[in-house]
Amino acid sequence: MFLLSIIYFLPDPCFSQSGEPSPPSSVTVALADLKQSGRRWIEINLTSQRLIAWEGGVPVYAVIISTGKSSTPTPTGVFAIQTRHRSTRMQGADYDVPDVPYTMYYYGGYAIHGAYWHNRFGTPVSHGCINVAVDHARWLFYWAAVGTPVVVHR
Repeated sequence: MFLLSIIYFLPDPCFSQSGEPSPPSSVTVALADLKQSGRRWIEINLTSQRLIAWEGGVPVYAVIISTGKSSTPTPTGVFAIQTRHRSTRMQGADYDVPDVPYTMYYYGGYAIHGAYWHNRFGTPVSHGCINVAVDHARWLFYWAAVGTPVVVHR
């Protein structure tokens, strides 16, 4: 059974309010605080190429992901989901991808989203976004809400 709720994101000193990535010490503090909180939150581990969805200190979903390659790295820090789109177009200097499914922007143009155009999960291949298999992206999209914390670390 899924419970859908609206999570109101209140300012917290550990979370980036200026739009800039948080310093590493804030990431460490945020991880500890979120594990004690009971809140839903998302952890992105760039080293292991894993995403874990948490409810407080309980992991409820884990998937292999693809993050930014060395030339287009994924920023680390503590963020929050800003907008959600069932499907959107993504464009950059060297790409134009229509119908990107289950997109959740958490920092400027950086998002967690489904990737139907590759199957190289576990390897950094993106332009900085968090690529997830479409079925996993769907689950995350309906589990998370605007304001859900996203912690990206090495």
